[in-house]
Amino acid sequence: MPSEHFDFVKGGEDPAVLVRSAHETAQALVSRVRADPDPEVVARLVAFAEREGIDAVAELWSRAAALSLPGALWRLYLLREMVRRDADQVSLAYARGVERLAGISVVVAGAPSPAGPEELLALADEILRGVFAGDLALALDRAAAFCRVTADGSLDLADDADPTEPARAEVLTRRASRLAQLADDLSASARLQRDGALD
Repeated sequence: MPSEHFDFVKGGEDPAVLVRSAHETAQALVSRVRADPDPEVVARLVAFAEREGIDAVAELWSRAAALSLPGALWRLYLLREMVRRDADQVSLAYARGVERLAGISVVVAGAPSPAGPEELLALADEILRGVFAGDLALALDRAAAFCRVTADGSLDLADDADPTEPARAEVLTRRASRLAQLADDLSASARLQRDGALD
């Protein structure tokens, strides 16, 4: 390519600009809605990814650091989308996790017992609603607890599937690993929020 053609080649967007934009949009959105949490606006925000597609949320916030407000919002929307797309499997893993875990995570997550697909969809909505019209740190803690319980249940299901369905066991193990990482990120974000340092 002749050198003069480089003048007409448009590069990708500056990563620093994308990250700054992610932080600004997250801060503006959360602070404005929390200042006046109109139930209709909150309901639209909870269902945003469902209406616009998870890619729209990813474009806004997926490049942000895990321990940041946009990073936390991305993870909450991603979690809600996982529950929405695979509610039967998630409810099975969650129920198995509840059976295995006697710790505080089951209580903090706040799902009814028993929790089927519809109850977990409602829980995912309730957690996301808490970001905009509730205690943000508590919403993050609840999401982290939900991830921990579901990760533990996914591992247990993977153990069951391993002898006869190794491919399914591998998928469940990967899901458990991602959920465990998500739980760690969300817990750390909740701590930052309580310290006034989640930006």
